[in-house]
Amino acid sequence: MDDVSYKRADLESCPPGSNGRDVALFNLAVALCNRFMKGVKVGDLDEAITFLRDVLELRPSGHRHRSSLLLWLAHCLSNRYDSQGAVADLEEAITLGRAALDLRLPGHPDRARSLNSLACYLRRRFQKHAQMYDLEEAIELNRAALELRPSGHRHRSSSLHDLALCFLDRYNSQEAAADLEEAVTLGRAALKLRLPGHPHRALSLSNLAYCLRTRFQKHARMYDLEEAIELHRAALELRPSGHRDRSSSLHDLALCLSNRYNRQGAVADLEEAITLGRAALDLRLPRHPGRALSLHNLACNLRRRFKKHARMYDLKEAIELHRVALELRPSGHRDRSSSLRELAFCLSDRYNSQGAVADLEDAVALGHAALELCPPGHPDHCSLVNHLAVYIRKGFQNRTLIHDLENPIGLRRAALELLPSGHPDWSSLLRSLVLYLLDRYENLGVVGDLEEAVTLGRAALALNPPSHPSRASSLHDLAQCLAKHFRHQPITADLDEAIALEQEALQLLTPADPSYHVSRRCFTTYLQMKLNPQVTVASPSVPDVTHFDVNQVIRGLALETLKTMPTRLLHTLTGVLCNRDAQISHFMGSQQYSQLLSSCRTCTPDQRTKLIHTSISGYFQFVTFSHRWGVDEPLLRDVEGQSVYETKGGLGKLQAFCLRACEQNYLWAWSDTCCIDKDSSAELQEAIGSMFAWYRRSALTIVHLADTPDTGSFGTSQWFRRGWTLQELLAPQTILFYTQNWSLYGDPTSSNHKSDANVMEELEKATGIESRFLTNFSPGMDDARSRLQWASSRCTTRPEDIAYSLFGIFDLHLPVLYGESAEKALGRLLAEIISQSGDISVLDWVGTASPYHSCFPADISSYQTLPLSPSQPHTEELSLTINHQSASPTVPRKLHRSLAKSPLPQFTNRRLTLPSITHRVTAIQLQGEDALTPSYTYKIRASGLRSLEITLPDKLEDAAMKQGALQLVRPWHTKLLSPLAEPDATTERELLSTLGRPFNALLLVRLPHNEYRRIASSTLIVAEPVDSGSVLQSKIKILNIA
Repeated sequence: MDDVSYKRADLESCPPGSNGRDVALFNLAVALCNRFMKGVKVGDLDEAITFLRDVLELRPSGHRHRSSLLLWLAHCLSNRYDSQGAVADLEEAITLGRAALDLRLPGHPDRARSLNSLACYLRRRFQKHAQMYDLEEAIELNRAALELRPSGHRHRSSSLHDLALCFLDRYNSQEAAADLEEAVTLGRAALKLRLPGHPHRALSLSNLAYCLRTRFQKHARMYDLEEAIELHRAALELRPSGHRDRSSSLHDLALCLSNRYNRQGAVADLEEAITLGRAALDLRLPRHPGRALSLHNLACNLRRRFKKHARMYDLKEAIELHRVALELRPSGHRDRSSSLRELAFCLSDRYNSQGAVADLEDAVALGHAALELCPPGHPDHCSLVNHLAVYIRKGFQNRTLIHDLENPIGLRRAALELLPSGHPDWSSLLRSLVLYLLDRYENLGVVGDLEEAVTLGRAALALNPPSHPSRASSLHDLAQCLAKHFRHQPITADLDEAIALEQEALQLLTPADPSYHVSRRCFTTYLQMKLNPQVTVASPSVPDVTHFDVNQVIRGLALETLKTMPTRLLHTLTGVLCNRDAQISHFMGSQQYSQLLSSCRTCTPDQRTKLIHTSISGYFQFVTFSHRWGVDEPLLRDVEGQSVYETKGGLGKLQAFCLRACEQNYLWAWSDTCCIDKDSSAELQEAIGSMFAWYRRSALTIVHLADTPDTGSFGTSQWFRRGWTLQELLAPQTILFYTQNWSLYGDPTSSNHKSDANVMEELEKATGIESRFLTNFSPGMDDARSRLQWASSRCTTRPEDIAYSLFGIFDLHLPVLYGESAEKALGRLLAEIISQSGDISVLDWVGTASPYHSCFPADISSYQTLPLSPSQPHTEELSLTINHQSASPTVPRKLHRSLAKSPLPQFTNRRLTLPSITHRVTAIQLQGEDALTPSYTYKIRASGLRSLEITLPDKLEDAAMKQGALQLVRPWHTKLLSPLAEPDATTERELLSTLGRPFNALLLVRLPHNEYRRIASSTLIVAEPVDSGSVLQSKIKILNIA
């Protein structure tokens, strides 16, 4: 008899109404649930749920075991949801989980388990509905559970594992690199606790491997992928035949091997990936929830093998598998777009091999269907745009209609704009855009297209090193471009390079490769061109360009131009707010357009392209508005569908702005009040992320100073105290200030106040920013501390906006999360600055520490105090140099090398990893205190430093006053060293001089687990080494600061 049979016998001995029946029912339900988990009987779970509901009636509110019962019932419902997908089961599990948690108050021994279980259910709901609030709550609950499970707790590994999964989900949703790093860190911590023999070690191996593969996909670092493969192999060994998770290990290992094949091209990896994929599919029978995924991935690998060996049976099987997977992913399924896309790839491949037009038409239809499911902003949007353009181009090559070609060129450019530099799809996008430009050149004869194709071809080739599987294609594409350029303008170097490129391509290909014969024909043609001068000078005939063709070209270029501008603009002549379609319509109906069409008929192809670009750029110049928001500013809904000139009440400022823009001879204007749909979080996020670029792109920025009279000075205006106006001052190349009554400030003939010496002098005084930054500012993280100081005296209506207003200034793209605290928003900004640049100057502040992290300030105003400026060598430093002569020459050299090898500062998982030169505090004494301020002054002695006094806003705790608890540290960054690779006598002297100067120190207190916390100070802590000996004894340490 198994355990279930024994428990049934116990239940039979406890008839309804007898004492102990609730216990017998509960024990039988648990036994049934455990048997279900082993995969013995599917009906066990339904029976277990029925029995637990019976027990719930026997254990009313107030029963001491009710919380355990609620949790078990929630557990069973969650398992049934995983098995059958009924959302009602998941919702009930969450409700029961909350009820159980309410009964297990802080201090309850099983509260951590309830926190953990509820977090798991919320994560499942997030995976179903993609509502971020579920995932955020799950993260907070898992954090709380982790705090209740300290080091040594038997369930700590489970909390680490579950929290890692949540961070991985959030990374997949928001792509914040810090979440991925935290997932990896937590995954490693969980694995360390699950030693060989632990029942869940395979799960931790698999999870960490998945995180590492995800990081490989982001950073393309092979060591991440290699480690993922090793971890998956170890997990597979722990999941022998018959294990319920074996199919997952087979599937995940196949994915990693497929990734390695894509990167390195080793056929053995692809073959093993296919073998593993078939094994996984055999285990995932019909109705298995992962069957569609296994079908999909096996089909993808078969297509890869077809691309390698050109065996049609592989492609045929791939198409069949994708069709089956598509049936299992009906409308509304989150992965349907992937099946549509991959099936389109296969049909396109078959069209290439067999020429059946029906396959190409199906590919285009599937591509459009996939693109509808992945709008702009979706991670797959760019890839889908890329491939849909390929299919349309093939149709163009069949029908040779230029208007069919404009669509894929526009799609490709849009995709490139959306992808960051270095993205894996950049190479294929560039290559395909090269081909489209060549097609358009052949049809229109625009040399600009040909020259752009050469430039893009070189860029694509640079992204495909010799081992890359697409290098031969890139070589061939660039050779084509150069040969066509040679025909247009016979430069021998172009033809010689084309020949050399095709030679290299032929060396990379085999005669069995379909591309080999194409490259060989081209190679022989180019050689004939070189040997026969008559061929080299022959000019291709350029077809006549019809009015319809030029119209399409102009429209396409206009749309490309508008993509770099705000979505909505005010038309200054009519006062009507126009979207992009309306903007295009205005242009097509304008006199400028008529003149452009007329000019295009008479000019050469080269002149035509330049003329179109010039005309479009000139027509769509726009003016941006900068001002301090007042009460009842007009929003989008207030001006949409009507002229701002004809609307009364509350639009005076907007009307005056449009009028001034019109007076300056600009047709288009943009205001942050009414040109953004603030009810759309996606549009608001995009606008905030693009705003710096829009102000930089604008032809003019008009600033209205509502509190500056016509005869006054603008230095006291509140405009200089607002957060958003900082980027509105720095970004524009041309700016004009207007006073309260809309008179031009200062010289009434000025066309750009950034060229007016008097105004620039006033601006420097009003902002504290040097004129060189005001006139020629570059966004980025150079000298981050100065940029923070510029913003330190500014404020915003919504506290978190002070951080968001700096995103453009630092050229950072972070999520805008309205509702978060100002401290968290500023903390995320500073964390990203350190993560990307390692700039330690952002640690130079005084004031109150942030709850986000002890090394960050709670408020931007903490950066108002100027940091310590590097001083010139003084007598003390000279003595350091002199004393160095008597020191062993190897000492400073070793010091230099240790500092040079120190890692960059990093911020991950809310922890700052900071290389530092540390000085242990040996004595500390309270010198005075002021309870009104409050402030506390301490005299400190630290090893290697002169004694100093510090002022703190809070009194030090007794634990901090103990010997060895405090450290004064000098944060270190390798950029403080000379850039020379090897130290010499000069660089060693410079190093000793640098280390001998006073520096801004951080006061740290030691925490458990070898971590530190910064203690905020009321003034800068300026420390100074005692002598040359203390400098030479400096050692770098890597501190983890919470």
